[in-house]
Amino acid sequence: MEKIKKLLSAFLAGLVGAVILNAGLVSVIFFQPNLLTPLAKFLPATASSTTVSANTTVVSNNDQVTAVVDKVNPAVVSIVLSKDVPNIISEKVPFSPFGNNSLFQFFQQQYRQDGTKEQEVGSGSGFIISTDGYIVTNNHVVENLADKYTVFLNDGTKYEATIVATDEMLDIALLKIEATNLSYLNFGDSDQVKLGQAVIAIGNALGEFRNTVSVGVVSGLSRSITAGDSMGQSEQLDNIFQTDAAINPGNSGGPLLNLTGEVIGINVAVASGSENIAFSIPANAVKSAIDSLKTNGKVVRPFLGVRYVPITSELANQNNLSVDYGALILRGVNITDLAVTPGSPADKAGLMENDIILEFDGQKIDEENSLRSLIAKKAVGDKVKLKVLHKGDEEEVDVTLVETP
Repeated sequence: MEKIKKLLSAFLAGLVGAVILNAGLVSVIFFQPNLLTPLAKFLPATASSTTVSANTTVVSNNDQVTAVVDKVNPAVVSIVLSKDVPNIISEKVPFSPFGNNSLFQFFQQQYRQDGTKEQEVGSGSGFIISTDGYIVTNNHVVENLADKYTVFLNDGTKYEATIVATDEMLDIALLKIEATNLSYLNFGDSDQVKLGQAVIAIGNALGEFRNTVSVGVVSGLSRSITAGDSMGQSEQLDNIFQTDAAINPGNSGGPLLNLTGEVIGINVAVASGSENIAFSIPANAVKSAIDSLKTNGKVVRPFLGVRYVPITSELANQNNLSVDYGALILRGVNITDLAVTPGSPADKAGLMENDIILEFDGQKIDEENSLRSLIAKKAVGDKVKLKVLHKGDEEEVDVTLVETP
């Protein structure tokens, strides 16, 4: 009996030891990625080249996902920005407080410039949209002007790229590399995207892991956010997708794809301090803008000519407004910030300060459909009917949109 007790004690001790060892291994695997979180910046990326979001049902479509990844990977690129910076070297210089001929010598550290060296100053993602080397990415990826923009293909081939044009409002940029017969991606119809739809994100995760893949779903539609970076710059983004696909800094400008390999969005931002909350610019908002960037070097946008404040329930209650939706035409803080631009379509239609635009071309203006986003869907020259609340009375007016000055 005593021998059995000893054997049992040894077995239990070994079992406890094994549990502690395994727990230690688990804690290392689980906590190691947290070492990367201080690098978080402005945008989407993905965590591992085989990452699959645990809270989705896309795993069952594994063969379909792998087929899409194999198909699109050659057209997804990593973008690296570099600058020539002073190359500072340090050296020890002898000196003596007793004169150059003294036996007592001391050394002091001195620094001097020895030419320049190339240093990486930023990185992001992008994707090729034509066989002759046009590439789409985010404006905030390339807005930090560099001396050199290098594009890396999935197979490691690299090209120097030039910036063709950028658009700060939509946060997109068009780059060009000198190459031919390249694989490229096609845009899908983002208006057909549905809540819960499976999606794939690919990009240069953390500016370090190229062509990282993650899988998730579209977890929100028509989101409006204010995105900012570590430099204090911010931008308003309307009518964008929310996704739970694992996205990290470095994925800015990378594609969000459906299960047929079409680009339905451009990954643009992550919610700070959150898990699996990221955002993408819908493809339909980008397609026409890209054509305009190619042709005009800028995005030609339609213009109504009003300064306004979106009406919310809180704003309506505070100001005793008769409606809790719409766009309240209002002047800005500065004397030059007029409510209605002179000579604009709004001015010609008779719109005035304190008028409320309730509908734009039959679409109610609310939190899901801002006036700005509704105008953006139109083209220069389009005729639009507005429903306006003017001095308590509803009126309908017609306007013809012109190019933004």
